[in-house]
Amino acid sequence: MKKSDAISLSHALLSAAASLLEDIHKGTMVRGFEDLRPTHGFVFVRLSERGATVTEIADHLGVTRQAASQIVDELERKGYVERRPHPDDARARLILLTPRGRRCTEAAESAAQESMEPWEDILGEPRLLALRDELLRLAPGGPIRPAW
Repeated sequence: MKKSDAISLSHALLSAAASLLEDIHKGTMVRGFEDLRPTHGFVFVRLSERGATVTEIADHLGVTRQAASQIVDELERKGYVERRPHPDDARARLILLTPRGRRCTEAAESAAQESMEPWEDILGEPRLLALRDELLRLAPGGPIRPAW
């Protein structure tokens, strides 16, 4: 691949990701969750399955433990997360989504689905799913982090 092609592909992928992030954020706000920033969504992604410790959130976001703790404090004040004793580590606290946090996550999932509609209109479902599959091959399961 020529350097110019690599640069244009990199630009296209980064632009698509930024556009998608903005669309999901706006869609989540429209659904009543106006007090959040896109960074919070990255935390919700990490918490959505089984919760996480502040240290795990820090690793996921690529920030210090102190910065992650401040984000968790903010989300706790807003009623999106709660701290509970960790079932396997008496020294740690497990951060879990509250019912409000789960509703927000569902709103973000709906916004993501809605955000994909124009992509599907352009590419068609089979090509869009093939694109997803190829991107998953290129970047399997890596952390989804905000671009600070």
